[in-house]
Amino acid sequence: MPVVAVVNRKGGSGKSTLSAHLAVHCAKSGFPVMLGDTDRNLSTQVWLRLRELRRLPPSAPIVGRVVDPRNVLRPPAGTEHVVLDTPGGLHGFELGRVVCHADAVIIPVCSSVFDRDSAAECWAELRSLPRVASGRCKVAVVGMRLDARTKANQVIKGWAQAQGLPFIGVLRETQAYVRSIEHGLTVFDLPASKVAADLEQWAPIIDWLRPVLNQKAAAVDETRRPSYKPNAPAHERPPGITIPGALTPDLAIALAATTVHRPRPVLPPRPPSSWSDRLGQVLALPLRRFLVPRE
Repeated sequence: MPVVAVVNRKGGSGKSTLSAHLAVHCAKSGFPVMLGDTDRNLSTQVWLRLRELRRLPPSAPIVGRVVDPRNVLRPPAGTEHVVLDTPGGLHGFELGRVVCHADAVIIPVCSSVFDRDSAAECWAELRSLPRVASGRCKVAVVGMRLDARTKANQVIKGWAQAQGLPFIGVLRETQAYVRSIEHGLTVFDLPASKVAADLEQWAPIIDWLRPVLNQKAAAVDETRRPSYKPNAPAHERPPGITIPGALTPDLAIALAATTVHRPRPVLPPRPPSSWSDRLGQVLALPLRRFLVPRE
């Protein structure tokens, strides 16, 4: 199933707002979606509880889950899409685990130099991961909370081009996002006539995500699933089988790239054996034939 992760090391960049809107877009498009929260603040889960209090038109369900990035991702049954809201400061093994599941990563970036610097460090680590380097996980930038009266749009766009990152859209700074999130809503839930400018800004972002979101997960017939042994070597495992808790090849390579290799300690020379050690060695020798009792 398609998995979209919203990633930025810097807090306050708009990750939860972007994740909530992506989940609602998937639900309104008819796809049951899991909104996974890997942030200990659980912002999207609070937003989902507010949303449950609203009387909204029927759509595909949005299921909230608290996700530990160190463990295997297990979406609930019936889920067709997954949106992951990640915490600030995500790096190393946890970032590699998220990317191993993701088909697309969106980096929300605000206009300040601090946001751009943090996003550049995040991108430098992302592009070193095998799944991103091979193109199996797409990465793009979205400008967040940009004032249309300034040149922030051009600044972010020029920065993204210098980083070699696709720049797929801008979300303006408006109270429509603040008020809608406070009530468990998104701009996709508001009348189109009132948020026409915002929906227009979302169009290029959705166009970039459409090939990912339209992917169909291959159905697995449980009655014909090949059996495997938990301790079987990798070349004997059937294709498509992942042992829970085991490292995938991509994650193993990513983890090896960040592992600090320390030299093996030099052991001190072994002291001369004592009389008791020598006695034990003598007793361990095979018995002479004349000492063995006859049968």
